[in-house]
Amino acid sequence: MQSAIKNLHLSTIEVLTEKIGKITDYQEANKILYALCGIDIFFRNQEDILTLSELLNPCFMVCERFDRREYGDFQTPSELSDSICLYLKGNNILPDVIIEPTFGKGSFVISALKYFNKLKEIYGVEIHEPYYWQTKFSILEYFINNQKLNKPKIFLYLNNVFQFDFRAIEKSIGTHNVLVLGNPPWVTNSELGSLKAQNLPDKSNFKALNGLDAITGKGNFDICEYIILMMIKLFSKCNGHMAMLTKNAVIKNLVYDLPKMNYNINNAVALRINAKESFDASVEASLFKCSFGRNNNQSAVSCKVSSLHTPNIVENTFGWVGDKFVSDMISYGKSKKYDGVSQYMWRQGIKHDCSNIMELEMLPTNKYRNGFGQEVDIEDEIVYGLIKSSDLNLPVISQHRKYVIVTQKTIGESTTYIEYRSPKLYQYLIENKHHFDQRKSSIYKNKPLFSIFGVGEYSFKPYKVAISGLYKRSTFSLILFVNDKPLMLDDTCYFLGFNNITEAIFVWAILNSVHVQKLLASIAFLDAKRPYTKDVLMRLDINQVACDMTYEEIVTFIKSLDEGMLVHINENEWMRFSLKDTQDYVGKNAKQSCLF
Repeated sequence: MQSAIKNLHLSTIEVLTEKIGKITDYQEANKILYALCGIDIFFRNQEDILTLSELLNPCFMVCERFDRREYGDFQTPSELSDSICLYLKGNNILPDVIIEPTFGKGSFVISALKYFNKLKEIYGVEIHEPYYWQTKFSILEYFINNQKLNKPKIFLYLNNVFQFDFRAIEKSIGTHNVLVLGNPPWVTNSELGSLKAQNLPDKSNFKALNGLDAITGKGNFDICEYIILMMIKLFSKCNGHMAMLTKNAVIKNLVYDLPKMNYNINNAVALRINAKESFDASVEASLFKCSFGRNNNQSAVSCKVSSLHTPNIVENTFGWVGDKFVSDMISYGKSKKYDGVSQYMWRQGIKHDCSNIMELEMLPTNKYRNGFGQEVDIEDEIVYGLIKSSDLNLPVISQHRKYVIVTQKTIGESTTYIEYRSPKLYQYLIENKHHFDQRKSSIYKNKPLFSIFGVGEYSFKPYKVAISGLYKRSTFSLILFVNDKPLMLDDTCYFLGFNNITEAIFVWAILNSVHVQKLLASIAFLDAKRPYTKDVLMRLDINQVACDMTYEEIVTFIKSLDEGMLVHINENEWMRFSLKDTQDYVGKNAKQSCLF
């Protein structure tokens, strides 16, 4: 209550002093304030009104601070909440009932009072007590300054949204038009868990992921997404709409899950906002608006994209085309014939979660330096050149700036061999064992010492074709071996491994062709944390693209390569490769001699 009082205008404090300054009974005070502002229960008990009496004294005006991360706290500026409510009103969304599951400082509540003059009820939940009081006093101040406006009945609850029972509200709505409105926390469950926050949902696999997906990261979800799904499940059988601010990644997930989760919504729209300007957040975000109810047309499994500033201009539509999820439904039609199943298995690079120890640089003294700046004298046998996402900026890569220690050739392989084959390296790892012990991922649990993940026989192929999962560029790099050793990639990269350079060059050229590039532009989401994932890359039908390319197109693309690399490139090899039966070609070339 302290931080709420300090934000009030002097005129509001004067009204409070005049109306209830001498009242000591909280129920009597509540009747007076209900008449003033419509809040059903302003003071919860006798202690609240006594606290107010004390706080009206200026010496109690104290600012409270808290870690905004614990709440995923990006409070909505009033200019943005006003723009959103004005947009909704302009689209003839005129609710009788508003539900705000995390109302924060109350920007959306105040904006709703401004623009929806036929409101009957407002329900809001907030976990942070200073915000709870600030919103109450903001509503009171608003109606003191606008006494003739419609006053809906307002129910505000100090509670954890994950523990609050919304079912009574859902049952009371009846035929009223409802609007679920707000800005849920922009934070993931793992981030909240690392902060030991209390406002977490029950731990559950709410998307029914398989065990490996849940362990390796797909089980991490946005709290905002969880709250939006809660609201959809509770209120989508009512008449009305939802309008929620959230990250674009959350909106993509919601639309992706539409068919299997059977959500009762349609006419989804993502209206882009400037999150940097409004929240000082470096993330792509939008207002997600949808209608409650079901229909059977395409709008039920797609989402239009516009800007909140120009909502009538549709920039793009993403969603489901048959059984394919695409980022651009219009351009996808021109490339969909290449959207199938990759004949090659895409792999992710090595994951170790211990970069300061496992990743090294070479010093002029021919010794290594680790991430702590320490000089390291170790054997070279299991030290390999390392390519990271930021290094994948050239068509052909045969140099590297970093090294990585590769302790295993297969997942779960014993690492005891290191002690007698590379004793200095083993001693280095033992001295830094505490860093490995601090790794939090469960993938290392009950595994051999110094275990890594994302390693297999494919990691040691001499030639690779790779792409960064993190960057927006969709070009692929051809990776060559260095000093008779294959180059490794880190876990932000995806790659195909080859024993034969001819095959590697053909696949590299195909992946950089206009056919594949157009397809990627229509199925990859560039505003995602990882635009290019294994799921996306496994959709590239390399055989089908090869069938539609000529040898002349291949030559045009690869002619800039070093002449030594082109010795085995000829039209006969291309014809063999492109005759649809890539598996035969792969089998033939796998038998050819390689470096190992």
